[in-house]
Amino acid sequence: MPPRLIGFVLVAALAGVARPLAQIPQGVFTEAFPPSEFAGRRDKVLDAIGDGVAILQGAVEKAAEMPFRQGAQFYYLTGVEVPRAILVMDGRTRRSTLYIPSAGFRVRALGPSLVPGDAAVRVTGLSAVLPREDFAQAVAAFGRDRRTIFTPAAGDSTGGGSRGEVTGLAAATKNDPWDGRESREEAFLAKLRSATGLSDLSAQNLDPIIDRLRVVKSAREIAVIREATRQTGVGIMEAMREAEPGLYEYELQAAAEYVFKKGGAQGAAYFALVATGPNTVYSHYHKGTRRLADGDLVQFDYAPDFQYYVSDVTRVFPANGIFTPLQREFYTIYLRMYQALISVITPNVPVRDLLQKAGREMQSIVANTTFSQPAIRVAATSFANRYATSTGNSFGHSIGLEVHDVGRGRPAEGTPATLLPGQVFTIEPALQVPELGLAMRLEDALLVTDAGHENLSAFVPLEIAALEKLMKEPGITALIKARRPVRR
Repeated sequence: MPPRLIGFVLVAALAGVARPLAQIPQGVFTEAFPPSEFAGRRDKVLDAIGDGVAILQGAVEKAAEMPFRQGAQFYYLTGVEVPRAILVMDGRTRRSTLYIPSAGFRVRALGPSLVPGDAAVRVTGLSAVLPREDFAQAVAAFGRDRRTIFTPAAGDSTGGGSRGEVTGLAAATKNDPWDGRESREEAFLAKLRSATGLSDLSAQNLDPIIDRLRVVKSAREIAVIREATRQTGVGIMEAMREAEPGLYEYELQAAAEYVFKKGGAQGAAYFALVATGPNTVYSHYHKGTRRLADGDLVQFDYAPDFQYYVSDVTRVFPANGIFTPLQREFYTIYLRMYQALISVITPNVPVRDLLQKAGREMQSIVANTTFSQPAIRVAATSFANRYATSTGNSFGHSIGLEVHDVGRGRPAEGTPATLLPGQVFTIEPALQVPELGLAMRLEDALLVTDAGHENLSAFVPLEIAALEKLMKEPGITALIKARRPVRR
């Protein structure tokens, strides 16, 4: 694929999957997957809950004129993009019923929406789509039968973050002496107990069941993540071309955002982490207000939210396009150890064994490297030793519907932990030498395959020669100033 092809290119694996837009009201049901994809997921949940009933709330509309985005767990099981929807999956009847506002939901100038009835059933593939007002009657019936209810305990991410941020905010709010509100999930469970008339309603956490399913991605999910990663990489490469001393960090962010929007992204996977010079020591620095200086390194970590799935890739490059000798030495030793870590990724082998194997290779790399600065040798040696003696069970963090997706880069079950084909995760080990003002963190999106792994972001330059060559190419601003057409 030409490196500067920015337009929307959905990978061939999705060909024939999405239905014509004319058949689906926009903003109602996903265009990425057919109803059968979600039906298969719901079947697995129904298998897990037995005679129980699973109940999930969809996300609510925004409190401002901003686009609606469905929550991750609800989207995973339905593909429905309607606010305030409620999904009921009955393990006894194996029917899945969606409850939505009877008048549908309309945002200014949105157009047609989803309303209860047979047409909505055809669009979604659910057993029934009923008015939200009917939900109370269904809950009362479950109470009379003393059915076990499964419902999520954790907050549901709605883009730009992950469950950890959602639950963290909910906990901080509840513990705030001047606020004290319960989480939406706690309030919902209280409402269910009231509606069933059972103060001792048997309720179980649904999250672990769905989380286990989300750890391994389907072929269609991988296709969407692959496209999100392509946009991520192209955006980073545009930021590299754009970089030069005197620009602000946010100007590099703008180059990537152009790529993301042009590619059909619905937003950002997370806030842009564009750190230059001294800001590179902060892994989640995101102010974006520092001016690039000659001699700075730039750490660029940014990705889109595309069809509800995300990627996560980081590259480091010199602001002026040329590594200094010290930067070159530091970058090279880090890169070789980073590549050693990626090289061992294999399914069905204990993760701790893989980490230790990578560590031993790192130790060999360090032993065969000549260092001009003892501090770099010390830092690299410590870095390698940590892996060589590791007892961990994770390479990094999973990516999928959330940037820190469920699974944390390891399967939900298994002792010892092994990687499974279909997992997608990133690695982002950090190496720092504070006394020399050096910090390094690279990151790639990695798919576990039957034979080993595939680096989905391998096309984004890593080697110094390739980085410096790319940065000699004109950026978007230079092309506009030259009044040449921007060909993508």
